[in-house]
Amino acid sequence: MARGTVEATGSLSASPEAVWSVLSDFCGAWHPAIASIRAERDERGAVVRAFTVHGEDTLYRERLTWLSDSDRTLGYTHLEGIEGARAYDARIEVDGTEDSGSVVRWSAVVEADSPRLDAICAGTKAVFESGLAALAEAVGKTGVTQVAKPLPAPVPTADIIIDSEPRLALTVTPQAPGPLCLFLHGIGGARGNWLPQLAVAGSATRAAALDLRGYGGSALGRHQSTVDDYCDDILRVMEKLGADRLVLAGLSYGSWIATSFAMRYPEKLVGLVLSGGCTGMSEAGPEEREAFRVSREVPLNAGQTPADFAPAVVKVLAGPNASEAVKAELLASMAAIPAATYRDALVCFTNPRERFDFARLNMPVLMMTGEHDRLAPPSEIRGVAERILAQAKHPDVRYETIADAGHVCNVEQPEAYSRVLLEFLARLR
Repeated sequence: MARGTVEATGSLSASPEAVWSVLSDFCGAWHPAIASIRAERDERGAVVRAFTVHGEDTLYRERLTWLSDSDRTLGYTHLEGIEGARAYDARIEVDGTEDSGSVVRWSAVVEADSPRLDAICAGTKAVFESGLAALAEAVGKTGVTQVAKPLPAPVPTADIIIDSEPRLALTVTPQAPGPLCLFLHGIGGARGNWLPQLAVAGSATRAAALDLRGYGGSALGRHQSTVDDYCDDILRVMEKLGADRLVLAGLSYGSWIATSFAMRYPEKLVGLVLSGGCTGMSEAGPEEREAFRVSREVPLNAGQTPADFAPAVVKVLAGPNASEAVKAELLASMAAIPAATYRDALVCFTNPRERFDFARLNMPVLMMTGEHDRLAPPSEIRGVAERILAQAKHPDVRYETIADAGHVCNVEQPEAYSRVLLEFLARLR
């Protein structure tokens, strides 16, 4: 079996936003070769387009594998229709130019036996070039400025306690069809950080935000917490709320816990939302992990509490344009953490059980991080998202940079974060 690469590039006078408004519609019929097209979903909820072309009876099917509105990139894989194609993965990228125009790059990697490979690549090249030639007209026909839809009205929430050892505190929305969306906060946070997302996610499915062990209304266990303990707590929450399907949404430390749960129980997850992190210390060596823990424990060993060093932490967490209200919320979250809880979390975080195997992620994955995140910058999180795309057996990955936000991007830009989250949840029901 041989491999070939096809590339085509087109320049347009239209803005990148206008071009992307056409190309981001994966099931749109803008290409001149399309005779009919319809949107489908596969068993995991991924978007599939089924289409025919003029002059043929063949039904073609392609699955969306990657989407990023913030990067203006889209990827897809061939499922059926191209005779002899063993593998076919394509990508579209839209960039801006100095004169406010756009450059579109369309590429594909094809695997097939020779000489069929040459024919597939030649046909693909023609499809790409004819599409790029027609794109300017398609953009001109839209003439539509995309306006963000208002978020749904927030649903009511209630606080509940799981009394079994150790005690766990949650805020939940009313019972609703679909999976449970469970929010996990960061090492310096609490479940209250998720209240804006919780209230709107509850319009799409049942949602809950959990105080991790020792945080807020939850109690520490009788021994040092491990990531396996956190995974057990998630199972307890599922049982308490009668959920057999789960979407985990984590921020930073919570993202690492969520990914750890996905490694152990992929069959229970229908979606994974990772913000401001993913791998945690799972890819760091012993010396790096130990240095991280020791440096964070210095103020604790000197008798300080998180309230004492919270102002310094907030300076790292917050973006350059964070409002005073946001800074105050982050400060309050950090200051409320007991010293024993913070130390417990540090020890847990720096003793990961495994290096993550992204091939185990068989569910749709949404990754987000703040534009100004110092702890998990866009380049790092985008790179992890690309690794999941490359390693997952049936990749379905979305990556977004949340503009003008720092590490706790859901707190700094709650509306932008919630819109992307709701789009993700809507297709998992």
